Amino acid sequence: MSEYVPYLIGLVVIAAVAILLMRLGWRHRQGRQADITAPVATPAALNAPLAEAVGQYVCTTTAGDWLDRISVHGLGMKSNAELSLHPEGVLFSRSGAPDVFIPAADLESVRRESGMAGKFVESGGLLVLGWRLGEHDVDTGFRPRAAEDMATLVSAAETLIPDHGAPAPTDDHTAPKKDKP
Repeated sequence: MSEYVPYLIGLVVIAAVAILLMRLGWRHRQGRQADITAPVATPAALNAPLAEAVGQYVCTTTAGDWLDRISVHGLGMKSNAELSLHPEGVLFSRSGAPDVFIPAADLESVRRESGMAGKFVESGGLLVLGWRLGEHDVDTGFRPRAAEDMATLVSAAETLIPDHGAPAPTDDHTAPKKDKP
């Protein structure tokens, strides 16, 4: 048994160093993102929801960079959530994390994706809302528990976009294909 003690100590040290480095990386990311403003507070009263779904809040990332998770203000924490879309905006009621409210005036796009930081699923399995957070464009992902909720969520979210524009094209995160000569 005593012959394994040095190996066990080595493994514990390696694990501790790995955890420390991950924590330092997360703090460094928070420092880089210190200029990102906190989301607005949820209004005291909201009108009846246009659509609702239970699922998973995936995370919020920098718009267009699906791996650059926003770590400040709890926006990077994955959690179970109930998504409700109201005329005033979008509310993510999260379990174990602060709720996130997106005012309708800040919504810029709605699209379906296959993945973003922390979650990859079948094609079009994530609802991604593009919105303005202070001076930053961000994307927030949600995975509904029931697939049949997706069409209702997309339709309701599209009505909230100020210019009622068409949904943004789906980006499957693959390199563009080149035409053969």
